[in-house]
Amino acid sequence: MTNKFYTAAVAAVLMAGIASAQTTINGAGATFPDPIYKKWFNEYHKLHSDFQFNYQALGSGAGINQVTQGTVDFGATDGPMDDKKIADFKTKQGTDILHFPTVLGAVVPIYNLAGVSKPVNFTGTILADIFLGKITKWNDAQITKINAGVTLPNTDIVVVHRADGSGTSYCWTDYLSKVSPEWKTKVGMGTAPNWPVGLGGKGNDGVAGLVKQTANSLGYVELIFAEQNKMGYGSVQNAAGKFLQATLAGVTAAAAGGAKTMPADFRVSIVNSPGAAAYPISTYTWLLVPVDIKDAKKKEAIKGFLQWMLKDGQGMTEALSYAQLPKEVVAQETKALAKIK
Repeated sequence: MTNKFYTAAVAAVLMAGIASAQTTINGAGATFPDPIYKKWFNEYHKLHSDFQFNYQALGSGAGINQVTQGTVDFGATDGPMDDKKIADFKTKQGTDILHFPTVLGAVVPIYNLAGVSKPVNFTGTILADIFLGKITKWNDAQITKINAGVTLPNTDIVVVHRADGSGTSYCWTDYLSKVSPEWKTKVGMGTAPNWPVGLGGKGNDGVAGLVKQTANSLGYVELIFAEQNKMGYGSVQNAAGKFLQATLAGVTAAAAGGAKTMPADFRVSIVNSPGAAAYPISTYTWLLVPVDIKDAKKKEAIKGFLQWMLKDGQGMTEALSYAQLPKEVVAQETKALAKIK
């Protein structure tokens, strides 16, 4: 065997050894935080080449279902699991599930309106009535009244919503339920509500794409998907009566009030938070981690990643239009890591 072929053979054996020693941690769930999760998992792998995270952005509903069925090592959701889902997880997996907030983000109303460059103002009631099918025209008197100087067309509003189980939908409908008694009664909040009207798109990407290609449409996505697709998004009236476009400062302000009173299980809603600077459709997003992780290497990887995420990872969030966790929440989560056995 020549030196050339011998070297190649040795290299192949070494690479095979590295690949076999590598531990893959599988996760699935929310599309909302997918850009930052991809960034984080890639950066963590650079630091710990023996661990590889494989994350599938399939929607929060899929993330909850898959972690409950045990087909993934962790799930991800923008809407916390309710008591019934947690009980179902315990029954199937024989252990508890933990919610770890990772970042904060905003859900924004996006639209496709030719010739309209100024952000369109919306109240929560108007958004609820549009998604209920009660307001059907862009130049409806309720919309034009709060949009002086903006020429809105006399065209039908094409409503676009998520077709899959979605934490983004959970946040959106949580907000609509808080500002509209009619929405709360007729539809309510959930990851996959029974939408009264509209077209469905899969994932934040799917909704953004459908709005982008459909004239006079209105949908909702996480902020970064609007920015990545260079789409117009509206200003929403907050609890203090101010019309605000989503910003990181506005999301941080929405979380600030409850940061010191965060519940021990981290299941909390921050939509329609009080305060003049608070953007009203803001939310945490969570990783769902079983308490009992039987595979020692996977437990090491998941706990190590969470520790890194809470410290170094937070510094990477703002470049991708997510807000960092409040320091009080980081401290509380750091203590909660001890619950993973």
